[in-house]
Amino acid sequence: MFKIVNKKYVTPITCLMEIEAPRLASSALPGQFLIVRARDNGERIPLTICDFDAEKGTVTIVTQVVGASSRLICHLKEGECFTDCVGPLGRPSDFVEMSDAEIAGMKFLFVAGGLGTAPVYPQAKYLHKMGAQVDVIIGAKNSELLFFEQEMASVCDNLYLCTDDGSKGAKGLVTDVIKQLMSEEKQYDRSVAIGPMIMMKFTALTMKQYNIPLIVSLNTLMVDGTGMCGACRVSVGGKTKFACVDGPEFDAYLVDFDEAMRRQGMYRKQEIEADHKCKIGLDQ
Repeated sequence: MFKIVNKKYVTPITCLMEIEAPRLASSALPGQFLIVRARDNGERIPLTICDFDAEKGTVTIVTQVVGASSRLICHLKEGECFTDCVGPLGRPSDFVEMSDAEIAGMKFLFVAGGLGTAPVYPQAKYLHKMGAQVDVIIGAKNSELLFFEQEMASVCDNLYLCTDDGSKGAKGLVTDVIKQLMSEEKQYDRSVAIGPMIMMKFTALTMKQYNIPLIVSLNTLMVDGTGMCGACRVSVGGKTKFACVDGPEFDAYLVDFDEAMRRQGMYRKQEIEADHKCKIGLDQ
């Protein structure tokens, strides 16, 4: 059993949990994910690893309530346990294979949309520790949905906030901030975008204009997390890839985002029905 040693809501609908998982914590790398089950007959849910501490033997996950399974996860209390917590899974970010000397002095731009802030954090933390210059853009619909501002500021050189409604940071989209940085002649060796599929699509279209390599994470497509269900199939460079075993990170300029967005909406009706039943069950 995997005990929840810390739980808090970082937004009204987003829950952070620190879980006891010593073996997972000692082997996790930036970019990887884990799979949890909230109860014996619960669904296996892939979640990107937000942080890990080998000394404490804990891993941190961030879950947003969007359906039945995420609602069940967030319903668990501090001190309770997950039935399963398996990982690390997936391929780590490619920069972990680079030497310290290669990373030191490189300039990275991270673009985090909403919940994508969680998987961006361990990557920015890793690179900043290795001596890279790290700039981070965090975007959300409004100030209530922004989180990890202080944590992110501690692991990057420059933090830029933006909200759709202008309630905090710049008013507008993450692509507006990218264009502003480029107009100031900012230079980056590499960039990473993690967030809603539509955000990553338009970030890719924007970054391509400046010839900056861009990596995106397709973690939101994953269902089974082991390549067996095939639900996370996506076309990358004209070839079929599985987000869970071939990724979850890919070259943004090779991803067929339109196909990925169609696949993402395939089970929306069933998800709504399941969430309705879950709400009734938790209220009883």
